Order: sequence, then structure tokens, then C-alpha cells
Amino acid sequence: MATYIGARSRPPRPRPRYHAGGWYPGPERHGLNLPPLGVFQAHGRLWRAHRCLGKGSSAAVYRVTSGAARAAVKQFVHDTKSDYGFLTESGVLEDLQGHRNIVTLYGRFSNLSYTNQRSNCILLELLDVSVSELLLHSINRGHSMWMIQHCARDVLNALAFIHREGYVHADLKPCNILWSAEDECFKLIDFGLSFQEGNQDVKYIQTDGYRAPEAELHNVLAQMGLESNTECTTAVDVWSLGIILLEMFSGIKLKETIKSPQWKANSSAIIDSIFASKDMVYSAIPVYHLRDVIKSMLHDDPAQRTTAEHALYNPFFSIPFAPHIEDLVMLPTPVLRLLNVIDDSHLQCEEYEDVVEDVREECQKFGPVMSLLVPKENPGKGQVFVEFRSAADCKIAQQMLTGRMFDGKFVVATFYPLCAYKRGYLYRTVVADT
Repeated sequence: MATYIGARSRPPRPRPRYHAGGWYPGPERHGLNLPPLGVFQAHGRLWRAHRCLGKGSSAAVYRVTSGAARAAVKQFVHDTKSDYGFLTESGVLEDLQGHRNIVTLYGRFSNLSYTNQRSNCILLELLDVSVSELLLHSINRGHSMWMIQHCARDVLNALAFIHREGYVHADLKPCNILWSAEDECFKLIDFGLSFQEGNQDVKYIQTDGYRAPEAELHNVLAQMGLESNTECTTAVDVWSLGIILLEMFSGIKLKETIKSPQWKANSSAIIDSIFASKDMVYSAIPVYHLRDVIKSMLHDDPAQRTTAEHALYNPFFSIPFAPHIEDLVMLPTPVLRLLNVIDDSHLQCEEYEDVVEDVREECQKFGPVMSLLVPKENPGKGQVFVEFRSAADCKIAQQMLTGRMFDGKFVVATFYPLCAYKRGYLYRTVVADT
């Protein structure tokens, strides 16, 4: 059984010291003393737990369903340290609800398993691929400008809101930025180390590789049992994002680079060299703007670092980019785009309507189809656009239709931005353009 815990007011929260425990994909990490979730009641519904999405030092995240509804449950170990994480994360999320770039909190509850073990849980919006997973697909290549701009804008909007509300996220890293297929945007998760600026009662913050210089000093002093003269501010989040964007551009993990004497001596020169290596791939002006915004995020002195709100005014965010085909494969949406299905002969023949209806019937096997478009002229000539009722149905269709044979050709199935589809903005070529 589960007891639902309602919304709290916003009094100051007493919080014990806590050491950051990193998150990573997959259920490989062992040692968590967590009772099985199984079937439980929360948020007015009966839920069933399925596969584990990830485990950390004090909690695990599971995919759960209730009929057609899908969500994620973060289940915390029942001890003093983990109770801190539960109270902090649920409390901060309650304060920050309503922003499209922050994961939605559905509720929090206490679960009593059939083994008579109690655990605290939060019920969250179920999201999709993380930036950490996207980086694995772009090792040594980097991402498209469209992908980098999309991620940077979404995260900066989230940080600007969080910082205006007086909070520091304090653990921004690739696996804490996830894509929402339904809302077509990136969202921030994992607020277990967050604190109100000016009231830093968290002993160790941020993750190695994405830790700002002042946070590194703060952590070292804490390990020595010494108090730091200054508290960390919202600037630590901006530093973390700068490193993430530099990794997305370069396709290189920078953990060892930023520890090197060369970085500490002249980080600006290293950033210049990374961007210089891409001059033959990208046009100069967008690259210069991106380089400048990243540099402004990575000043050693937090007082000189840009703010999230100010960074959004950089000219980089006013440049229109088209997605690469790899982007449209990796980021699910409710719209499916099919290539190699209809050619010029089908568009001109009397059987055009029959071919379109055949495509519709095939797609309806995977879920309700809201609309279907096959342009007869460019842009988008001969491409098939299928809008499903949900991104979940579209994901199944993409998996099942990719690689099928149609009229002697392999079908290519990608996702497509719903907002662009609704506006009639159909990309003519997306394979290699920036």
C-alpha cells in the first residue's frame, strides 16, 4: 500500500550534510537496500513498476504505468542521508513547478512493500533520452548546431528561472538533462543537491568534470574539515553548462582536460584550439558566436561569468539551424517522417490516394493517427509525415518501420518536430546541412 503525501508549504528546511552521488544509466550498480515496488497506489491511481531506468548512491528510478498513463518513480533508500535527498528534491520541485524545461512533479508518497519495508518516493514525468546518451552517439564528431542550440536554449531558460527563484541546481551534468518527446524540449532533473542561494547547507556539490573552480575549492576545504570563506552561487550552474556545450560541440569528454595545468594556465586558448579544429565543418559566424558564449560561461572568476539570463541574448540563439537526420532519429516526437516510400511516379499516378491510404493503415497499427501529409511539391516532396496521438506510439512506429522494404527500397523512419510540422515548415534536406 502507499500513502500519498500532499503539497507542502514553503518553510525553511533543516537539512543534514550530504555527499553527491552521481547518476548513471542502467541498473548495474548494486548495494541499495530498496524494497520492491511492484504494484502500488499513488496520485489517485494504481501503478505497476517496470524496468529500472537508473540507480545512484541513495535512490533508484523506475518506469511505471497505470493503464495508458506512464510516469517515473524515484525511490529513496530509507536512511538519514536519503531522507535528506527525498525532502530536498521533492521540496525544491514543488517550489519550481510550472516551467516547461523542468521535470514535472506529480506527487510524493510513502510506499509500504509486501515485505513490510517502507520507502519514500516521488512520482515524476517520464522523459526520454539524456544528453549523456546523445554524447555517446557523437564521440569525436560532436553534435549539429541545431542540437547544441536547442539544448543550450532550453537549459538556459530553465537555469534563468531557477536562479530567479533563488535556487542553485548544483549538479548540472549531461545525465541530468533529458529530452521530453511530448513537449519537444530538454528538461532538468535531479534536484537532490539544490539549495537556496545564500543558504548553502550542502557540504559537497557538483560532479567531477562539471564542477566549477569555486565549488572545487569549497569541496576540498570541506574534506579537510575547514569552512570556506565564500558560498557557491548560481554561477556554478553556468560553468557546468559551459563544459556540457563544449563537449557537445567537440564530441570529446573534457574531464581530464579541465584538470590539466594547460587548462588552468589558459583555458581560453584550449577552447580556441577546439573550435579551430572544426573550422572546415561549420561556417565561421555561428561558430564564433557559440565559442564566445561558451567562453563567457567558463571564466574562473564567478563574478566575471555570464548569467543564464544574459547568455540567452547572445547572437548564437538568433541563427536559424536545420536539424541533421541523426538529430531526427535520436529525439522522439509525436510526428514520424518516412523516406523512400513514395517517389515521383506515385505522386503523379492515379493510385496516389490508394498508396497514401495504405501508408495510413500501416501506421494505424501502432496507434491512432491524427493527420498524414505527403507533399507533392518541394519542400518535403514525396516525404510522408504522420502525426500520432502520442510520442510513445510514434516511437513504436519508428522502431518497427525502420529498415522495412517498400517497392525495393529500404524505408528510413525518423521523427520530426511537431511545431515545424504544424507550421508547415518542411525541411527539404537534413542530412548534412548545418
